[in-house]
Amino acid sequence: AMLLLTQPNRYDVVVTENMFGDILTDEAAALAGSLGLLPSASLGEGARGLYEPIHGSAPDIAGKGVANPVGAILSVAMLLRHSLGLEEEASAVEAAVEHVLEHGPRSRDIGGDAGTAAIREAVVAALDEHVANSEAFFSGARACG
Repeated sequence: AMLLLTQPNRYDVVVTENMFGDILTDEAAALAGSLGLLPSASLGEGARGLYEPIHGSAPDIAGKGVANPVGAILSVAMLLRHSLGLEEEASAVEAAVEHVLEHGPRSRDIGGDAGTAAIREAVVAALDEHVANSEAFFSGARACG
């Protein structure tokens, strides 16, 4: 646990049982800046998995429109990659999230004031632009937007 926090670049994946995993992911969230940013997966044999943000359902803020949806969105990217084998699609979702984290809007947990819907809409718009630019790239043009 100490090395995960002091030398996180040594790890890409951590495999553990559920309760210890919960403890580690809560601690590791401090490295990213918020519980709302991190995806998680509980994987068994084969392609099946349970994907969710590390904060779970966040019952203390459920239904208030203030949760950071990035962890949930990145959990979808993990599902696309690991259970469905859709690497390009997963990478596109991750690129859209990266764009929003870099350019905003930002939710309260990372210093902004945007709500869940605004973050979600920004990620969807960035994903649409990423897809349009990718399609244009393969056809020899670049979309603007």
